[in-house]
Order: sequence, then C-alpha cells, then structure tokens
Amino acid sequence: MRFIRVTDILSITTIPRVVVMLLLFTVACSKEVKEVVDATYDPEKSYTMKATQVNTLISDSGITRYRIEAAEWIVFGKAKEPYWYFPEGIYVEKFDTLFHSEASIKADTAYYFDKKGLWHLIGNVEVESLQGEQFDTSELFWDQKKEKVYSDKYIRIQQKEQIITGVGFESNQNMTRYKIFNSQGEFPVEDTPKSASDTVQVENSFAVDSLNKK
Repeated sequence: MRFIRVTDILSITTIPRVVVMLLLFTVACSKEVKEVVDATYDPEKSYTMKATQVNTLISDSGITRYRIEAAEWIVFGKAKEPYWYFPEGIYVEKFDTLFHSEASIKADTAYYFDKKGLWHLIGNVEVESLQGEQFDTSELFWDQKKEKVYSDKYIRIQQKEQIITGVGFESNQNMTRYKIFNSQGEFPVEDTPKSASDTVQVENSFAVDSLNKK
C-alpha cells in the first residue's frame, strides 16, 4: 500500500491555484499595458513606417519621376497632416518622362507633406540643375503641385563663369527659370563670396532664364 503524505496533497492542490493566479496576473498586466499604450498614443509623434538605408524609385501617375536616397526614412501616416521625415539627410533626383535626370537636391534634413505635395529642405541645401548650375542655401521649399521651388534665405548660384547671390529666390521646379530677390551682385567664379556677410547688398531683384543664357 502506498501512503500519500500531507505535503504531497498540499503540493498537488496548490499547483492549479498557482497556475490560475499566474494566468489572471498575466491578463491583468496585458490589459494594463494596453491601456497605457492607448492613453499615450499620439498620431503626430507615432510613426507608421520606419526604414533605414533607403534607395528607392517613386512613380507619379505610373511614371517613375524620382529617386530617393536616405539613411533613415520615417513616415507619420496618421498625423493630421501626414508627412515623411528624413532626420539624417536626403538626396532626391528628379527625372523627366524619358527617365533623364532634370535636377537633384540634397539636404541635411527634410520633410515631405504628402497631401500638399510639399518638400521642406533644411540645412546645407544643394540643388544641381540640368544645365549644371548649383544652388546653395540653408532652407528651400519645393511645391510639386505648383511646380515651384522657393526660399526666403540667402542663396548662392554658381554658373559656369559667375556666381550670383541674393536673399530670396523663386524658380520653376526644373531650375531653368528663376528670380532672385534682394540681389547682392554677380561675381566672377574666382572672386566668389562665401556668405552674405562677405558681400554688399544691393536692393533689387531680377529674373534669369538659364535656357537663354549664352
């Protein structure tokens, strides 16, 4: 005959209770965590997609129009004004319908507002046009819907033989027709001013059509 000790009975009857208690505790913790997440969720600050080391092509109306390179790409798709964020810089290349490069842009930081079709580029913004002209500024807006590029910051435009500087700028998105506000003058390439403090400001504005320049 096998005898069962009291301690064995206690152990056997205690196990189911412990299991039930653990299950209840787990459910309670799960509910608590879920409630905390729901309470702190902010669509303006909570991203819906995050990608690193991005090199991708983007189409418009079924035609490949842009190539994007970025170390980090964060999408806030649930924000009131949905936007993309590139905190570590971006390089964008624009193509025509025949996949020929029309212009390229790079910047230290960038935002793209999806509904507006608006790029906001910040910090060491460099634009290169099809004609080989280079545009340098600290901030630039690119409105894809209006097909317009503009800035109210100091801008430096390097052409083949001269540099044009000013404060305020507006152009078509191909960077072939542009207007410079508050022009600070035109300088030979070898006598290039590096910043606004190196020039004497002249209060005027003028338009440039780079397609018609010799």
